[in-house]
Amino acid sequence: MTQRAFELITFGGSSIDLYSQNIGADFVDIKGFDAFVGGSPLNIAVGTARLGAQATLLTGVGHDKIGDFILHFLEKQNVNTSAIPRIEGARTSAVVLGIEPPDRFPLVYYRDNCADSQVTIDHVIAANIPQYKVLEVSGTALNIEPSRSAVFYAIETAYDNAVDVVLDIDFRADQWKDLRSFGLMVRAILPKVKIAIGTEEEILAATLQDAKQVQIKHQQISAPEIKGNIDESIQRILQSGPKVLIVKRGAKGASIHLKDGSVTEVPGFPVDILNVLGAGDAFASGFIYGYLQEWDLYKCCRMGNASGAWVVQKPGCANDMPYYDELMAFVAQRGGL
Repeated sequence: MTQRAFELITFGGSSIDLYSQNIGADFVDIKGFDAFVGGSPLNIAVGTARLGAQATLLTGVGHDKIGDFILHFLEKQNVNTSAIPRIEGARTSAVVLGIEPPDRFPLVYYRDNCADSQVTIDHVIAANIPQYKVLEVSGTALNIEPSRSAVFYAIETAYDNAVDVVLDIDFRADQWKDLRSFGLMVRAILPKVKIAIGTEEEILAATLQDAKQVQIKHQQISAPEIKGNIDESIQRILQSGPKVLIVKRGAKGASIHLKDGSVTEVPGFPVDILNVLGAGDAFASGFIYGYLQEWDLYKCCRMGNASGAWVVQKPGCANDMPYYDELMAFVAQRGGL
């Protein structure tokens, strides 16, 4: 990996996350919420920083107390916030979540005029992406201008300067006016992406032909049911550019798919589930940490699986990402990496 001044910059959403205090209660019976921070790129930045990597977050927050809340948390986590502009006239994003384990996690997003969607090409230029080893981007940032063009510019800049691009496919169905446009945007950037990461549902969404393939039950925006041929979708994504596609498979672990057709299954770390939201981001943080250490892909995925397993046992996302020593102790008790 090319020597750079800094290791990782993540680009995309940030929010205040309000999670139900009443575990197992139906949404209408929730009595209170705990305040955390969230957004996939924010979670990944915090996760990699807690493991020991240098992490910078490129996002936007408003001139509001929620923006203060997020920046204060990030600074305590040693995440570099110098690339986070305050966006005039916009609000910091918010998410409300019900927690009904093992399989119901209804979500409500508040993203109208949200600050992280107002990140521009000028903000990307100011972030100085060529100084990093890895740029990680979120598919959700492609849903609206000006952040869409900013993502394209960031990826082009990274590609032209030999910065490895990692795409978290990150499908949020309610953020797209036409669900098919999600795949169009993702496929447009894939030629400059080195590693793509997604669940089976996200991979199917990236190759979606008909909106009727998508069904959302119990307002589980982050976990829709999507019909399609997963093997065909995997091949289509690999043919579009990435050298590596990592498929997150929950408790089963992950699978590594390469352009030459080879597939490697990487077992997970089965645990009791409290909250699945944030597990994918934890996987990405563990994987990227290993990648920055120049581990092989199998070991990177094992690290990702361990981090994801840690987080699904916890109520929060970024707030509950593991630190290196505690994650290594968790792994050691379960057979190692």
